[in-house]
Amino acid sequence: MSRNLGQTKIRKRRRSENPMREFDSLPPILRAWVSQAALPWRPRSVLRAYNTALARTGDQSRALEELRRLEAAQLAKDNQFAASVYG
Repeated sequence: MSRNLGQTKIRKRRRSENPMREFDSLPPILRAWVSQAALPWRPRSVLRAYNTALARTGDQSRALEELRRLEAAQLAKDNQFAASVYG
């Protein structure tokens, strides 16, 4: 069965964990953020990035802004790749 995964540099991974259980264990502020995110963040990845940003900034809203910046950077990188492939 073929799938339309498109041309992207974002790595694809198989999951061995239960993503819904991990999502449900996220703090409410992160569940809300992930549900509005442009990219399909893994719960473990978003929690790790959030905790790092929170430790650095000490503020939830600044930590969420850091997540937005990380996501925007990844989207820009992927757009550059698509532009080079599709010209």
